[in-house]
Amino acid sequence: MINIKEDEHLSKLNHSCAHLLAQAVKHLYPEAKFWVGPVIEEGFYYDIDLGDKVITEEDIPLIEKEMKKIAKDGKRIIRRELSKSEALEMFKDDPYKLDLIERMDEKETVISYYTQGDFTDLCRGPHVESVKELKHFKLLKFSGAYWKGDAKNKMLQRIYGVCFDTEEALNNYLQEIEDAKARDHRKIGKDLDIFMAHDLVGKGMPLWLPNGAIVRKELENYIYKKEQALGYQHVYTPCVGTVDLYKTSGHWDHYKENMFPSMKVDEEEFVLRPMNCPHHMLVYGNDIHSYRDLPIRIGEFATDFRYEASGAVKGLERVRCMCQNDAHLFVRPDQIGEEFQKVVELILDVYHDFGIKNYKFRLSLRDKEDKEKYFDDDKMWDEAESKLRQVLNDLGIDYYEAIGEAAFYGPKLDVEVKPAVGPEVTLSTCQLDFLLPRRFDLSYIDKDGSKQIPVVLHRAIFGTFDRFTAFLLEETKGNLPLWLAPTQINIIPVNNEYHLDYCNSLKHLLEAHYRVTVDAREEKLSYKMRESSVRKIPVTVIIGQKEVDENTVSYRLLGSNETTTVSKEEFFQYLEDRIQSKN
Repeated sequence: MINIKEDEHLSKLNHSCAHLLAQAVKHLYPEAKFWVGPVIEEGFYYDIDLGDKVITEEDIPLIEKEMKKIAKDGKRIIRRELSKSEALEMFKDDPYKLDLIERMDEKETVISYYTQGDFTDLCRGPHVESVKELKHFKLLKFSGAYWKGDAKNKMLQRIYGVCFDTEEALNNYLQEIEDAKARDHRKIGKDLDIFMAHDLVGKGMPLWLPNGAIVRKELENYIYKKEQALGYQHVYTPCVGTVDLYKTSGHWDHYKENMFPSMKVDEEEFVLRPMNCPHHMLVYGNDIHSYRDLPIRIGEFATDFRYEASGAVKGLERVRCMCQNDAHLFVRPDQIGEEFQKVVELILDVYHDFGIKNYKFRLSLRDKEDKEKYFDDDKMWDEAESKLRQVLNDLGIDYYEAIGEAAFYGPKLDVEVKPAVGPEVTLSTCQLDFLLPRRFDLSYIDKDGSKQIPVVLHRAIFGTFDRFTAFLLEETKGNLPLWLAPTQINIIPVNNEYHLDYCNSLKHLLEAHYRVTVDAREEKLSYKMRESSVRKIPVTVIIGQKEVDENTVSYRLLGSNETTTVSKEEFFQYLEDRIQSKN
């Protein structure tokens, strides 16, 4: 979906349309006063003081009608300038504009305002030439909004809208909005009983329901088998650690604002862990290692806690409690290239299985001027960044560089994926770390008997199971592949009296390997078929007298009206092929 704020022309068009909205509201509600009307990614909004009036659904068409009337009139939009003192005099009866003017920098000696017909508004601009350019708009929604975002202040009315040059562009955008609503993983997650939230648990703390637990467990089994085949050893470590643990790692100094507050228990001070690398450093340090032992790959499905602002929390996509598909690879310097390549190959293998094609690689580097965010060791950073860049070039990976996006302890490769709707998200990551092994005094015995410090690769393939599930739900609109769907097969008897026994016997044959239900409710066949589709069940089996007599299976795939009839053996083989192909 287009980002209107980043498009110079559309930004100007939408900012002008915000003024058109304000003018129409002023016509309909003469006592209205206006706060701000900025351009946002989705279009624009204006915060309005309507006194005791509260905007309702019935008001929106009336406002749109007045906006169209003004646009048709075609008045020019004229820019004028005045001094700060003149501005204070001009808007002396408007407390909202006075607040804006009084907070302007004293050096800002010239203040601009725009007039269109009988409406004047304080504004920096820029705007289009005439209101006649603002014919193709739509008011999208409305809500309350506290003045300046402060709950102690008055509640204003916020009206959102969007504007385009043509009716076709507007309709296309509105269709994209509808598609985005249909794909919203929060709606899908509720409809399919994947997850829930509750205020008693807290914001950003999702509860995985039974259907969601199946999806998550299948994802865990999938990636566990991949990692096991590559020599990973999985561990379990606590969800808390002492403050001293994170002081040793450096997270306390560089990441504290993203952590939950510490808590004292007896003589110790604990914190909910935001990441797992300190624990894994200690796991490695539990034994003496030879150079022959490396690489050592330690993996964990680990629950972490990070403080996200309440306004940023979103379903499973942005949470405060998450489960990471995490691993740390302890390698010799001469193994960095080979192990990094294996991580990239695993990422690409997983993306192939899930049909993820629209992605790009970002090499995230430090900002050399930022001595607070990044550990101050130029030699270490230069070595790490050079090594990672060399590996990427040797592998022939197309990537771009991003300054200031590294972890505090080392550069990293992020895989940015473009989802069906919304901005790019980072799913997979692989970080190169020379620092933490030093901080935890880790070592291995080299072939000459000397102690050497290993290098660590931090990597996450799914990122978090939470965000990856949100991504999958939106990509598929909840139509998960057969191997991943909570209920894989739904068997429906045409008549319970004559066909239910056959259905139950078929279920008995299938349930050792598949998640199967039999819908024996006393409802019409058409109703039960529709319910099966609503529940997004990949395969619906219909059993009537013909199937009973011939010992066959008739089935429909989700989204299809075509019924296929095959022998039981052929049906079982079809299911197995679908599962194996991850299709």
